[in-house]
Amino acid sequence: MKVIKTHIEGVVVVEPKVVGDSRGYFVELFRKEEFDAQVRPIEFVQHNESLSHRGVVRGLHFQCGRDAQSKLVSVVRGKILDIAVDIRRGSPTFGRHVAVELSADNQRRLFIPRGFAHGFAVLSDTAQVQYMCDNYYAPESDRGILWCDAKLGIDWQIPAEEVILSDKDSRQPLLDEAQELFDYNDDLYV
Repeated sequence: MKVIKTHIEGVVVVEPKVVGDSRGYFVELFRKEEFDAQVRPIEFVQHNESLSHRGVVRGLHFQCGRDAQSKLVSVVRGKILDIAVDIRRGSPTFGRHVAVELSADNQRRLFIPRGFAHGFAVLSDTAQVQYMCDNYYAPESDRGILWCDAKLGIDWQIPAEEVILSDKDSRQPLLDEAQELFDYNDDLYV
């Protein structure tokens, strides 16, 4: 497994070793002791999957307080632009984002620690996305940031008029209007 640091501390790209031959390939998707040593110790407790069509933008989502989640995101089929936005007030990278193309072909994963909002745009005809979380889904703590907040400067690689959103995602607040974010020195995002 190869770990590639991004310009925001804690957000990393994980490239597993893919062994291929004439039959196809084999890849070890997750090995705890390697992840713990190279990224950080973690206990994933929930594994989710979504299927979306070209132009769908999901996010930007996070869970607040004690229900905060770290995520390890991967793509089983298709291609997405995966986004992590630092929403830790007081962080030197507050409001900045990491954008990484994840696909079934490149086998990359994106690790997003607590204290970040997460979203993705589907760039292929369909995309099957899986993500492991270190905390359970808690609807009462579910929050979000508006995907097209100009302050974030995210290029979703899809024309705005072609974006497909849920009603919930179309009504999220701008980053400056969000009430419940994280504090940089809070131990909840670790």
